[in-house]
Amino acid sequence: MPKPVSYKRHRFPPEIVAHAVWLYFRFPLSLRLVEEMLLERGIIVSYETIRRWGKKFGPEYARRLRRKPPRPNDIWHLDEVVICIAGKKHWLWRAVDQEGYVLDEIVQSRRNTKAAKRLLTRLMKKQGVAPRRIITDKLASYGAARRQVMPSVEHRSHKGLNNRAENSHVPLRKRERMMQGFRSVGGLQRFTSVFSAVRNLFVPARPYRFALATHTHRLQSMAEWKAAAGVLA
Repeated sequence: MPKPVSYKRHRFPPEIVAHAVWLYFRFPLSLRLVEEMLLERGIIVSYETIRRWGKKFGPEYARRLRRKPPRPNDIWHLDEVVICIAGKKHWLWRAVDQEGYVLDEIVQSRRNTKAAKRLLTRLMKKQGVAPRRIITDKLASYGAARRQVMPSVEHRSHKGLNNRAENSHVPLRKRERMMQGFRSVGGLQRFTSVFSAVRNLFVPARPYRFALATHTHRLQSMAEWKAAAGVLA
C-alpha cells in the first residue's frame, strides 16, 4: 500500500491541487486556461504554480491509479507517431489493447528494430503475460522484434487493421497543439505517462454505452481519482 500523497508546505488545500491537476491532464486545456477557470471560482493561482503541481503530483497520482489486469486473450495494437522537439524528430512508440486502453508508451529517437524490441520488452515486463495477437502497420521492424521477444505470438501486419492504435494518437495530438509542442524528451515522456493514465481511468472502454452506465462510470472514476490524490470524495 503506497504512502499517502504529501501536501506538506503547500499553501493551497489538497482538493484545489488535485482539481487543478485533473483539469490539466483530463481536458485539452492550456495552463493559462486552467488558471482562468480556477480564478472564476475565486482561486487565485498562477499558471506556473499549476505547471509545478502537474510535474510533482501528476506522476504520483498516476502511480496510484488502478491498472487494468492483463489477460492472455488480449490483442495489442502497436504504432509509432513522430513528434518534433527542438527541431529534431522523435518517435513515440505506443501500445493499446483491443478496447483502446493504453498499455505503455516510450519516446525514442529511432524507428528501427531495436526501438520496436525495446517497446515489446517493456510491455512483456509490465504486463507479465503475452497477448493472443499483436497488430501493427507495415513497418518491418515490428516483425523482426516480435520474432526475438515473443516468437509464438500471432502477428498481423496491415494498416487497415490498426485503426485502434492510430485513433489513440488523436487526443495526444490535440494536447500537443494546445501546448504548442513539447520542450524536451523527458517532458514528453512524463506528460504522456500521466495523460494516458488519466484517460484510461475516465474514458469508458466501450464508446457505445447507455447514458446511465456512462454516468456511473464517471462517478466511479472521479471517486478513484480522489482516492489516488488523497482527498475527500
